[in-house]
This record gives sequence, structure tokens and C-alpha cells, in this order.
Amino acid sequence: MTWETIAAQKRQALKASIPAEWVIPSDILPPDSQLNVTNFLKESGWFTKRELEITSTPAPQLLVNIATSSWTSEEVTRAFCKAAAAAHQLTNCLSEILFDKAIARARELDKYLETTGRTKGPFHGLPISIKDNFNIIGHDSTVGFTSLVNDPATYNSTLIDLLLDAGAVLYVKTNVPTAMMIAESVNNVFGRTVNPRNRNLTSGGSSGGESALIAFGASRLGVGTDIGGSLRIPAACTGIYTIRPSAGRFPNFQTRSGLAGQEAVNSVNGPMASTLPEIILWAKTIVSQQPWIRDPKCLPIPWRTVTPKRRLKIAVLWHDGTVAPTPPVSRALKETVAKLRGAGHEIVDWETTWHDRLLSILSRMFVADGGKSVANLLEPTGEPFRPEMKAYADAEEMGVHAMWQLQLERNGVCKSYLDQWNESGIDAILCPTTPYSGVENGKFAYVGYTGVFNVLDYPAVSFPCGMYADKTIDGAYDGNEPLSEIDSQIRNDFNADNIHGMPVSLQLVGRRLEEESALMMAEVVLQTLQG
Repeated sequence: MTWETIAAQKRQALKASIPAEWVIPSDILPPDSQLNVTNFLKESGWFTKRELEITSTPAPQLLVNIATSSWTSEEVTRAFCKAAAAAHQLTNCLSEILFDKAIARARELDKYLETTGRTKGPFHGLPISIKDNFNIIGHDSTVGFTSLVNDPATYNSTLIDLLLDAGAVLYVKTNVPTAMMIAESVNNVFGRTVNPRNRNLTSGGSSGGESALIAFGASRLGVGTDIGGSLRIPAACTGIYTIRPSAGRFPNFQTRSGLAGQEAVNSVNGPMASTLPEIILWAKTIVSQQPWIRDPKCLPIPWRTVTPKRRLKIAVLWHDGTVAPTPPVSRALKETVAKLRGAGHEIVDWETTWHDRLLSILSRMFVADGGKSVANLLEPTGEPFRPEMKAYADAEEMGVHAMWQLQLERNGVCKSYLDQWNESGIDAILCPTTPYSGVENGKFAYVGYTGVFNVLDYPAVSFPCGMYADKTIDGAYDGNEPLSEIDSQIRNDFNADNIHGMPVSLQLVGRRLEEESALMMAEVVLQTLQG
């Protein structure tokens, strides 16, 4: 079969796996012209009061309600499955549907609780959504390649086994871009996932299926991955929370990769959710499972209790020297800094001395194999490179010696960055997550604000700062000239009307392997912003 036929059949099979009772009736189906569909659950009249209560309840309380038998896992799972079915029909966010298995699993967990009087584990009965690249036995992990369609996994990723042991219910896998190496979730198998807040805008990538599902209201906790911003970019595009951890804190073993074996900059996984407490719940729970017992690359670091600091010293990265944040992001950063100063936190400016070098290192590492990893996955079906992957199509392979020299360069720059941090005496760096508060589908052009921290391997929390793009005050850049050619392109693409009302996210970066501190500081910042 041609790659087009394989993709069409996979899409049809996915569509057919939605039960008839969860296909949105035509008389309440939002028209394509309705851009914001985040209120569909509440306003369509298609969901019961109980279903709405379940899907709007944060994960910690869901766990309490299930453990105390106020709700059954089955009814909770059914509510999220129905919501996920709706989300997919409106945003194209799913890659695999596991509804039948999820409901059967929920029934087993309910029976276990009824029989033993105990929960199976810390995630007992909680539906959790999973990014496509995590292997689940019997299901595809295509990562956007037609050659990997109908190639079901024969083993679980380590994280999947941990989640099942903890009592979680896995009900969907979510869409990604080809090889998970594009900042928007679009591929030749499933097509494009759009943003439920504005379907003309991207949900980001590579964890864009997750971000769309969560922002729509069809998941409380989801799992994504990040190698250059793939957690933080989609979180920022949709106004939700995430943490990009340092490598080794959360298990990432036996996941599928578009660049398998590339470890010069490590892919990591992390949670995505609508609230910060849900992110913290995830982090504590996963580490409490002692993942280092199963994952040879996980570090044996138990979760540490960190006392909140009443006064932080925060360095502000106003721009990275290559691309200036768009007007809504620039305004939000200024207003956030003013509130932090007003609350007594010390603010200093951060010099961008090493950012261009770090981004250059990252881009060279990604194509060091001459694009062979991607080409080898495209070749079996004759699938072409997508236009977003031109850098991989045009790349020339780097020799072993040259790669070693690149890694030496990386190590030197990482040491210089650490020295700058130590000399400044800061607690954290505050900066944009991306230059955008929102961007039209197909126009996401810059990952510099996230990618540098992948090379450094610093934990970074992306959070909505409570401010929104406003076309009446964010209509134009200030008088500064473009910082670069790509900055000029982004400025030309900027249209305040198209992103009006989109939430603005910022990023708080901490020291390597200090995820507890990064989350604590994010809590402190949010408390300040919320008064």
C-alpha cells in the first residue's frame, strides 16, 4: 500500500473506535467557524451534571472520591472517555483509543477496592492520558510515521508499568508531530492537532495532542516528553502547566523515539495538567515509586521536602538576543516582574551571553546523523519528508570525532553558564516559554527559549501567568529593531487580532536536578501573581 492509503486507513480505524453513543450529534456539533471549543463540555447539553463534575475535579480530589467510594473508577473513566471522544472530534488530538480496555480496567479496580477495602496504589482508578511515544502492549506508537502503523508494541515503556502498578487507568494516546521533532503536532498519519482555545492556532508540539486534550477538559493528568521544548511549548500554547525535569528524575526507558540512540541531549518526560498542584502530585507520586529500580538511567533521588522561600532572587531574561517576545508576552513579563518586585522579591537582569551558542549546539546535535534516523523511518512506505523537517532532509552526517568535539563544546558552555549562575547568586531565571501567546497553525518558528535549557538539563516550569493577549494594547512591538532574520519573520507574522484572548505563559528555570525547588518557586511566584 502507498503511505497515503496506510494513513487513511489508520485515521478511519481511529474514527471507528469511537463508540456510536459518543459521536457528537450533528445538531450540536460546533461549526468549523467556531474557534473556541473549550466550553463545549459545559454548554453543549450533551454531558450530564455528574460527568461535568467529574471532569472538572482536580486529580487529588478525584483520587479521594474514588478511594472513599464516593465515585467509582468506572464512572470517572467513562466520563473522561466520553470527553476525550469529543475532544478528538473537535481538535484531532488522539492517536490511539483504549476506551474498552480502560473501562474493563476501571471495573477491576472497583472490584479490588470493594473486596479488599484498599486501593491498588497512589493513582488508584485515575484516568491518565499518554503521549503517543509511550509503548503500551498491543497498541501502535507511530510517532507520526506511516511505516510504524500496524506495528503494535510487544512491551510496555517503564513508565507505563509504573502507572499500572500505581493503579492508573490508561484510556488514550495522543498525537505528536513526525519524529516528535516539530514544534507543532502535525504528521502524515493523523494530520494536525489544533488548539481548543482557538482552532486557527497551534496546540504546539511535540506533546500537542496532550495539551489540546487537557485544555479541552478531557484529561486531568497527562504525560508528555521534552527534548527541545516539547512539554513546555504545547503547555504555553494552550495555557496549562508542566515541568520539564532534568534527565534521570522520571523514568523514560523503552519509549519510542524518532531519533533513537541520540543522547547528546536527552529526552525527558513530565506531567501536563490544568493546575500546578496536579503537576506536584504527579512528580511526588512517580518518584515515590522508586523508578530507579526499573530504569537504569533513573537517579536514586527520593522526593525532597523544600521549605518555601519568602524572598527569591530571580534573574529575568527579557529576550534571548535572537528573538524578542511578541507584545503580549513582553507585556506579561513586565507586569509579572513588577508584581514580584512589589512583593519584595529581588529582580536582576540576566545576560544572554551563552544562549546563541547553546541553541546552535542543540540544532547541530539534532541533525548529527545526517537525517538518517528520520529517513530510515520514511523509506519503507515512500513517505516524504514534511516541509517542517527540511533541516533533516538537507543535513549532512557528522563524523564521530566531530560529534565528540561538539559534546566537548557543550560541556564547556554548560560550565560557563553554571559559573554565571553561581556568580549571580540567583535562585531562578524567569523568561518567556516561547515568543508567542498564540501562533497560527504552521507558523511556529522558534524554540530558543526552551531548547537552551534542554542542553543545560535544567528543570523548567511553564505556567500561565494570569494575563491574556489583548488586541487593544498588544497591537505592535516597541520601537526596537529586529534582533535577527528569524525575529524579523516572527514580527511580520504577528497579528494581534488573531491571538486576542489567548493566555500568556512564562517559564521559571531552576538548578539541575532540583525539581522540588523549581516547583516550590513556581508556587511562590503564582501566589504573588494571584495576590
